[in-house]
Amino acid sequence: MRIDRMLDGSGRPLFSFEFFPPDTPEGEERLFQTIAMLRELEPSFVSVTCRNHSRSRTLAVVTRIRNEMGLEPMAHYTCAGATREELHETLRGLHDAGMENVLALRGDPPKGADRFEATPGGFTHATELATMIRDEYDFCIGGACYPEGHLESASLDDDLAHTVAKVNSGVSFLITQMFFDNRHYFDFVARARAAGIGVPIIPGIMPITTLGRLSREDGTLLGAVVPPRLLTELLRRESEPEAIAALGTAYATLQCSELLAGGAPGVHFYTLNRSPATRAILSALLAARPWERAR
Repeated sequence: MRIDRMLDGSGRPLFSFEFFPPDTPEGEERLFQTIAMLRELEPSFVSVTCRNHSRSRTLAVVTRIRNEMGLEPMAHYTCAGATREELHETLRGLHDAGMENVLALRGDPPKGADRFEATPGGFTHATELATMIRDEYDFCIGGACYPEGHLESASLDDDLAHTVAKVNSGVSFLITQMFFDNRHYFDFVARARAAGIGVPIIPGIMPITTLGRLSREDGTLLGAVVPPRLLTELLRRESEPEAIAALGTAYATLQCSELLAGGAPGVHFYTLNRSPATRAILSALLAARPWERAR
């Protein structure tokens, strides 16, 4: 089913999970064990990321999710490292496999590169990719957005202008980069609406279960700012990994509850291919149903 039809405002909010395609058969089996545990929560859809070299693995994983798990998959689709013809080839593969949803992304620079450079015969921006998909295929197209601003944007206004162009290119909904302060989400939605963006904006949430990727220099995790009070409490438990996971799970549950009560159309969970934290958070949300008191 197309995600834009799911986002028609009726029924419960959308809950979705994001996975990445493993590099080994053993990793893929562990992933499907995770998916099996999360399937009981009845996600609206699940998405599978795509690195520049993993388009075929993404296609294989989303196909298996649909056929074996009975869940609606969405393939992430990047234009990095590919010509237009190569992009068409994979899109035809997605279409032939019965996929209806694609998340159109630019993709990251190659490892070790300071900046993104388009492949000769390829695209420079996700907007160009979304336009091609809109004009030549019948996919529901999603896009990414950045409440704290994209790292390569000169300002929040510059970033918002790119988001407007992305929506105008055919994107039907947006999923945010992760954030740990809900003010970033609500401020971004307000600015987006003022700029004429009317599509649903789904917040992306990742529970902090480890400090392994935390930057001590600027208090960020994967580019998102960790609020000072939360950071203090996490660092206080630095020698207690289980306590860190418990705190991160509890904090993300509070985050999601506030977002849903504030009118967010759903939550997209960055799972890192693990189930315990996401399972606990969504189970609590389904029990409490904070969207029923939406402002």
